[in-house]
Amino acid sequence: MINNYLKGKSPERFDLLFWNADVTNLPGPMYCWYIRNMYLENRLREPNRLTMCGTSVDLGRVDLPAYVLATVEDHIVPWRSAYRTTGLFSGNTRFVLGASGHIAGVINPASKNKRSYWLSDKRCEDPAAWLASADEKPGSWWNDWIAWLKPWAEDQVPARTQLGSNLYPPGEVAPGRYVKAKAN
Repeated sequence: MINNYLKGKSPERFDLLFWNADVTNLPGPMYCWYIRNMYLENRLREPNRLTMCGTSVDLGRVDLPAYVLATVEDHIVPWRSAYRTTGLFSGNTRFVLGASGHIAGVINPASKNKRSYWLSDKRCEDPAAWLASADEKPGSWWNDWIAWLKPWAEDQVPARTQLGSNLYPPGEVAPGRYVKAKAN
């Protein structure tokens, strides 16, 4: 920030900052609807308050396993608010609190064995009570997610060696035009 903002120099390369450069690039009316309904008024949490493609949405009808991740220092979705998501679904829900902030806490690679996360199977109304019951685990939450996902995963399939097929040829070389397009 000092070199870029105060001195006007190009910032040093830093992998986390590339995540910040991924803009939504949504059409204006859709962006306004999204911000108003999902953030400002938080209507998704209210049963049947939103309608998508003619169907009213009630997260309480979602009876599927859900892995809910939040991070301690997230400036966009405070973890205490994210914790309340566990009461919206009717299926098996696991809440995990990762260390760090919005981006660093989410992409924390398992191979680096950095940071930590908190985990508890206790269900509490109060997020602070949940945290008091949680155990801090060393390393990345990704390892917990992999173990949690395993019972629902089918046999692993080897990765393809070639992209596309006769019916669906590859579109273009990665990363593709989307990544390089400038938002207006």
